[in-house]
Amino acid sequence: MILAALALCVWISLTFVRGSFWLLNPFDDDASRHRPPDSRPRVAAVLPARNEAETIERSVRSLVAQDYDGEFHIVVVDDHSEDATAGLARKASEFCGGHGRVEVLSAVALPAGWTGKLWALQQGVELATKYAPDYFWFTDADIVHAPDTLSRLVSRAEQNQLDLTSLMVLLQAKTFPERLLIPPFLYFFLQLYPPKWISTPKSKAAGAAGGCILLRAAALARVGGIRTIRQEVIDDCALARAVKGSGGAIWMGLTRESVSLRSYATFSEIRDLIARTAFTQLRYSALVLLGTLAGMLLAYVVPVALAFHPATLVRRLGLAAWALMTISYLPTVRFYRLSPLWAPLLPVSATFYSYATVLSAARFWRGRGGQWKGRSQTPATSENAPR
Repeated sequence: MILAALALCVWISLTFVRGSFWLLNPFDDDASRHRPPDSRPRVAAVLPARNEAETIERSVRSLVAQDYDGEFHIVVVDDHSEDATAGLARKASEFCGGHGRVEVLSAVALPAGWTGKLWALQQGVELATKYAPDYFWFTDADIVHAPDTLSRLVSRAEQNQLDLTSLMVLLQAKTFPERLLIPPFLYFFLQLYPPKWISTPKSKAAGAAGGCILLRAAALARVGGIRTIRQEVIDDCALARAVKGSGGAIWMGLTRESVSLRSYATFSEIRDLIARTAFTQLRYSALVLLGTLAGMLLAYVVPVALAFHPATLVRRLGLAAWALMTISYLPTVRFYRLSPLWAPLLPVSATFYSYATVLSAARFWRGRGGQWKGRSQTPATSENAPR
């Protein structure tokens, strides 16, 4: 009875108190009206790429095809790729008529104390500074943007005086593992970083989606540049915290018009995606890990287990908690245009995420944390040893 009551209280709190994170319409950028800005600020896109031969051409073409009226330059930073990433980026630029607007830079050796992506971004920013941009547009080499994406970003930033404007792009949800686990990825992210709280100046919540960030150049200079967050693995949210902490206005929304090309055919691929940053999110703390696992068990497993309890009141409380969970997840399922039948399966997804989080901690303790594109970005050191 106590467990059932606690689980229901958790879902009442999440549903009605936590910033309405599950209601997607208020921050669905595709449904917003964007008035053209009075001015056309200069923008420089910086695109770090490492072993992205499969997607880099389409990504660069989508940038060259932006219908933005202002001055716009693109810097692709090849981060020591072992494939044809750099050559294909140049080929895409020439094919689309981007000659003169697209530069491909080869990154120098990764120095100590930097993560690979942030070092690539740093070099891209340094090169792009010669264009005196008003904004930097940070995006990824596996994303295809709609032609009006930059115009929409600039319009929102200018109208609302935003220092950081971010869009979470649409992730692939075609294979069975993707349909089961990718929509929860969005759901859990929004639960951690409710967009309503992110845009509220008085709230300490700060988050962003690294695949699409428009950042005012003055705001980047104010926080001390990329160097300030050079060791961060969850770099997008760290950047958002730095900007908001300096007094800047930030906003994060969603879009279906910009799409990630990266697909996940197997459960192990999604497991590794989660494990890369899960323990980092918990600040490498064993105590926080245990608390998180207990919370996940109470919120997602207990309601399902108690929904089949022989005692009527316990069963009803369990079903009520499961129902609130399902209702809150439905907008995310609809956002991905999936059947509502996926919504009651959120407890299965949550169990998988818990497993991946434990794996993330185990890898960190073995000195293999933050595995991404052949690099371990969070080795166990005296500064981030497990607590």
